[in-house]
Amino acid sequence: MNTRTLLEVPVPLTTRVVTERLVLRPPRTTDVPAMRTALRKNAAHLRPWSVAQAPGEDPASLTSVSRAVLRHRREWKAGQAYVLLVAPREHDGAVIGRVALGGVLRGAFQNAYLGYWIDEERQRRGLMTEAVRAATSFAFASAALHRVQAAVMPGNVGSLRVLEKAGYRREGFAERYLCIAGAWEDHVIFAATAEEWRVQ
Repeated sequence: MNTRTLLEVPVPLTTRVVTERLVLRPPRTTDVPAMRTALRKNAAHLRPWSVAQAPGEDPASLTSVSRAVLRHRREWKAGQAYVLLVAPREHDGAVIGRVALGGVLRGAFQNAYLGYWIDEERQRRGLMTEAVRAATSFAFASAALHRVQAAVMPGNVGSLRVLEKAGYRREGFAERYLCIAGAWEDHVIFAATAEEWRVQ
């Protein structure tokens, strides 16, 4: 069993994952304006599926986004999480979405939790499925993880479809699993492991 820690398998912050239509890469400090634009544009679209913000908190403010970028880069270097911005291949400075491999645990688990979103106007083109597949391959190859897990609210039909098309398997149903938009919501649990991913 491979129980390496990420410190033995460093993943550079210069990483670029290129697919047919997309580029996935860690956030840079120069991405703050594009990230703010994307978050403001998609605020209503993302609100039903997101953790409720504290009163007066603006996740798209200059301060919040700047701090988030620094945190993402710090966590990447420490091997605690891998946040990948999603950009069109023809313009990798644009931000049209994000895939996060968060809560990385090593030792006997070797697991990360998957989260993702894409610009509302770019839905239903298979782009999120393409990004999730690429990020999952990155998790197993570059980050040397064994398992990636995702949790989706039953009413989020588009997100359920993304995971199914990407090759994740349904593992079960968790009642009142996460507090989303201020309420404890049930979630469908999906996962993929390195062994099954290799044979897809």
